[in-house]
Amino acid sequence: MKVPADLKYTKSHEWTKVTDDGIIVGITDYAQSEMGDIVFADLPQVGAEYKKGESMAVIESVKAVSDIYAPVGGTIIEVNEALVDSPELINEDCYGEGWLLKLSPHSQAELDELLSPEEYEELLENEG
Repeated sequence: MKVPADLKYTKSHEWTKVTDDGIIVGITDYAQSEMGDIVFADLPQVGAEYKKGESMAVIESVKAVSDIYAPVGGTIIEVNEALVDSPELINEDCYGEGWLLKLSPHSQAELDELLSPEEYEELLENEG
């Protein structure tokens, strides 16, 4: 499983990338491979606010329907519109073109609580 070193992770298999104007959120390589072929992504509205741990999106695959949880509390500032017509981008490039959304975090402290790549790899080993 690919675990990029420049990202932070959640125990529920979301990844986050801090940018100048917010954090980008997606699901990890492990999550997309467990789900199988993704057929639909129900993304939140821009401007919606979520608390850390709240369900903010739903991804449907041929196997299951999975909630995507807010890695930190924040306000949605962008969603990946390409996923409306091409949800398979999540399978093909989960750390690139298959990103889900961007949010403006409410708290730096919550960002600091996310898992490092090493901590996430340890989590995967324990689940494997």
